[in-house]
Amino acid sequence: MTAASLPCDIVSLRMAHCRAEHAAGSGQYHLAVLHYRTCLEVAERREDCRATQFFALRLAECYEAMGLRIKAHAFRHLADADGSAPLG
Repeated sequence: MTAASLPCDIVSLRMAHCRAEHAAGSGQYHLAVLHYRTCLEVAERREDCRATQFFALRLAECYEAMGLRIKAHAFRHLADADGSAPLG
């Protein structure tokens, strides 16, 4: 799915988020990353800073669990740069 064809409606975003949460909860971090990146792209297209921060943090957690600390750091940096208030 390309950025131009990403659905921006809230239902599609919520479905992608649910898929990501389910995958992360069962340790399928590669799938979780796939769905969280979709969520992040949608949040960025919607210009929703809080959602962008939230999904960047979720990606950082997945990458950390996968042992990819440099990628995790990059997404934590994105979350810090994009929001003024820290999220869980």
